[in-house]
Formats: sequence, C-alpha cells, structure tokens
Amino acid sequence: MKIDHIAMYVNDLEGARKFFEKYMGAISNNLYHNEKTGFKSYFLTFGDGARLEIMNKPDMDDASKSLQRTGFIHIAFSVGSKEKVDLLTARMKKDGYHVISGPRNTGDGYYESCIIAIEGNQIEITV
Repeated sequence: MKIDHIAMYVNDLEGARKFFEKYMGAISNNLYHNEKTGFKSYFLTFGDGARLEIMNKPDMDDASKSLQRTGFIHIAFSVGSKEKVDLLTARMKKDGYHVISGPRNTGDGYYESCIIAIEGNQIEITV
C-alpha cells in the first residue's frame, strides 16, 4: 500500500500553487472547478511522483495553526544534500518566510530546517 496524495485547504489557491512550483519544483495539473459547490483544486506532482492536492471552497474555517496542535503538523521535502537545504532555506528567508529552526542536525539524525509558509503551515526542508 502507498499514500496516493495528501490534501490541504488554502485560502489563496493560486499563491499556494505558485509557492510549491517556485520552491519545491511542483508540476501542477489544470484547475478543477466545481461550479455548483465553488470547490477548486490543483494536484501538484513532485519529482519522485508524490502528490499534494491544494483545495479551496467558499466559507472555510481558518482556525489558528499552533505548532503544538494535534494532527498534521508539517510537510517535509527532501532536497538531496545539506548544501541544498542551506541554499533553499536562505532563499526562502530572503524572500520573507519565517525560518523557525535550522538548518541544523537533529537528534534523530536529520539535517533540516523548518519554515512557516503557506498561510501559517510548516514546511520542513531536509536532505
């Protein structure tokens, strides 16, 4: 069994699509729009075939996103080397994203950084 895709609701669908294309190399399909419900989505495909569905619909609940909440907490992207972690982290920081940790070696053996992006959601960049 494998995970087919992960989905996240966003307020700014086009902004989220552009973020994942720009920083994570995502390839987007064409916009799906259900005109009856107002639901819109894109499927984003990454280099190894992993997919993320970003979605939007009218009247969503935009709850506070504490980093200590239960449930899904971050999306991690492996970029292949410590140097690439450093470069992408520096690029995102320069572009105004908040780096909350790293780049650093973690106690469980990862080299990573964590950034707050996409409407308060955490993105992890790792080797």
